Formats: sequence, structure tokens, C-alpha cells
Amino acid sequence: MSEPIPESVPTSADPRSKRPIKKRALTPRTALTADVEALFAKPDREIQIPGAVPKKGLGAPPEIVANVQGSSAGAGSGEFHVYKASRRREYERMRLMDEEVKREEDEKAFQERKAEQEKKDRAKTEKNRARRGKQTARKAKHNKTASKIQNSGSVTGDTVKKFAPNPALVRVQEDEDDEAMNGGGEVKNAEEVGLVIHDDD
Repeated sequence: MSEPIPESVPTSADPRSKRPIKKRALTPRTALTADVEALFAKPDREIQIPGAVPKKGLGAPPEIVANVQGSSAGAGSGEFHVYKASRRREYERMRLMDEEVKREEDEKAFQERKAEQEKKDRAKTEKNRARRGKQTARKAKHNKTASKIQNSGSVTGDTVKKFAPNPALVRVQEDEDDEAMNGGGEVKNAEEVGLVIHDDD
């Protein structure tokens, strides 16, 4: 492939070749695109998901039990491996039964918790909906009253002045607050705390 002669060109890239050109995945995106196109090319075919482990089912116990073990099972060296294999199968079957029972109990407990949580959520939602409805009704009533007052013309400049704060009182109150916060003003009736000793001279 070092020389640019027809013999060194790959067969799939040769313009005289009738074979389709091989598509190679250059990036992960093109690889995924090729996989999706292959799946859509045959939609009736069953999709095999790689890495999916088939669910282990609980096998039925055997109908005919061969090599029935007696009370002295495993006594002979020739039968020991048969005994161990049957014991392992039985233990596995019992373990699968226990797992299935535990899974069913967990699922039942989960469904109960889920139903209880949904019930709590519904109750809370209804409570909030009722509260929002009351707020809306209160606002509507307030707006209705305010519009009636405005329409009747009973609100005048005197009414607004009556409810406005007096600037002189506000200023005096602010001065008192500043003195109290900054330690200003005279301290009256200050008594010394402790023992006072008078010298007789």
C-alpha cells in the first residue's frame, strides 16, 4: 500500500469494485448511529440487550427422585458427590424461595408506604388549595371594598392626612432612640455599687 498503483488500493475502495464500501466507526457517535440504523432496519427482530442477566426462576422440584438417600447418606466414597450435589440443589431452591418471600414482603411494604405518602401529599395539597382560595376571596373582598370607597368619593385629602404619621412625633421618637442607642443623655439617680469607706481625718 505504499505505492499509488491500482494493486495497492484496497479492494473495497477500488472504484471498479462492485462491493459496498465498508463503513467503519470512527467515533462513538458514528458507532451508536450504525447500531441504531441496524436496529431500525429489522424492527420485527427481537432485541438482545448485552449484559442483561436472565431472571433466575424457582425451579420445580423433581418429579422422579433418583438416587434416594438413606439415613447413612454420604457414607460411601462413591456416593458422596451425589449427596453433596443434591444437597446443594435443595439449599439453592430453599434460598430462592426465601428471597422470593422477602421480595414480596418488601414490595408490599413499599406499596403501603407509597399509598400513605400519596395520601399525606393529597391532604396537604387540599389544605394549601383551601388556604389559597381563602386568600383570593379575602383579596377580592378587600378590592371590592376599596373600589366602593373610591367610587363613592368618601376618600378625601383630610382622610389621608388623618392616617399619615405626624413628622414632629416621628423626629422626637427617632432622637430618643438615638440617645438610648448611643449612650447619650444624662444618667439620673446613679448609685455606686459596693462598699464605701469614709476616712475620718
